[in-house]
Amino acid sequence: MPIDSRLRLWFGLLVLGLGTVAWAVPSYSRQTGFPCSTCHTTPPELTAFGRQFKLNGYTLSNMGRIKAPGRGNAAGLALNQFLPVSVMFQISDTLTRSAQPGTQNGNVEFPQQMSIFLAGAWSAHAGSFMQVTYAGAADHFSMDNTDIRIANHTELGGKTLVYGLDFNNNPTVEDLWNSTPAWGFPWISSDSAPSPIASTLIDGGLAQDVAGVGVYGMYDNHLYLDLTAYRSFHVGGVEPPDGVGFGINLQGVAPYARLAWQQQFGANTMLEVGGYGMYARSYPNAISGPRDIYRDIAADFTLDQQLGANQLSVYGTAIHERSDLNASLLAGAAGLSRHQLNTARLNATYHLGDRYALTGGVFADSGTSDSTLFAPAAVSGSASGSPQSNGYILQAGYWPWQNINFTLQYTGYWKFNGASTNYDGAGRNAADNNTVYLAAWFIF
Repeated sequence: MPIDSRLRLWFGLLVLGLGTVAWAVPSYSRQTGFPCSTCHTTPPELTAFGRQFKLNGYTLSNMGRIKAPGRGNAAGLALNQFLPVSVMFQISDTLTRSAQPGTQNGNVEFPQQMSIFLAGAWSAHAGSFMQVTYAGAADHFSMDNTDIRIANHTELGGKTLVYGLDFNNNPTVEDLWNSTPAWGFPWISSDSAPSPIASTLIDGGLAQDVAGVGVYGMYDNHLYLDLTAYRSFHVGGVEPPDGVGFGINLQGVAPYARLAWQQQFGANTMLEVGGYGMYARSYPNAISGPRDIYRDIAADFTLDQQLGANQLSVYGTAIHERSDLNASLLAGAAGLSRHQLNTARLNATYHLGDRYALTGGVFADSGTSDSTLFAPAAVSGSASGSPQSNGYILQAGYWPWQNINFTLQYTGYWKFNGASTNYDGAGRNAADNNTVYLAAWFIF
């Protein structure tokens, strides 16, 4: 389809409200000619238009291109005239209710992180979201979330089928909705405040530590399916891998599946319901021998409700993990073989135009107690061996310009690592980890 025709089609979708973008990367704005708010409510929350942009491989362009037609054995070319590069700089301050022993409180990071993005079209049918991040605490750059897509569309039964091939390094980073872990709330958070001891494998346990290739499709803008296979790839590890020093070394491939249904109700309401899951076999600190096995299955929903110039967005997900930790048990890293772990999150954001956003969310983790796997330790451990944590997050965001944000976030805990009081056996209470977090983002 010619570029001008594609632009008219996309603009028509925007005007009709049929599409509602991913991370707010200005290189996408430069490429398309649209402001950030076309694709985002509060970044990285995607609008319907943003989901369509991601689904179609980040390829929509209003930028001049170097082009050559493809005929027969001659390959074509559709290359943006400018390199799609953007930068994000983040400054933060973290204050917990009680200081962690032996450390200062009111921790300023300048920067907390700085990211460079290669984000935009590579050709007529291929594009990327690639992020390399400098972390202040680590003092080095490392590969961050990456999503590379090759996309096309066809007609099937009189309906449009958008399909493609996806390469990524974090299960759920390829997803279109903000109800799954990689792009779920909180969008940003402190990296110095204490965090709960337990999390499921699909909830960030493989982030930037795997290489995945998958196929996906969206039929009639309703039914979405994604099937991806992952292999371990340890950034900074030896090649070929020996597994030493890494708790997760996948045996063969780990399959990931995603199924979702999206429905528009009138002009102002969109509902998505779906599920996702993963099966993984792992050799801890090795590439052979006894294995740990993880089975993660999850359900999610997204509700977008337009309220005049404002919008209400509600997200929810529930993850259930069953694991057989035979290798960890033999190595003395776990006291039991069979475990269950559950995670639930529910949050809602009220967007006042595209300048202000107020978010409230609750979260809960629970599962099998194991005093070896979840061992006692000051601040970070569990005196009871329980992974149970729950609490809430309140956040206010202010965007004076679409590429500059100021965030105030408060995280409160009712339980932390198994208890409300003296959860670590060293006298620390759950509420001692309540956190005030201030952050400024500059994205250009």
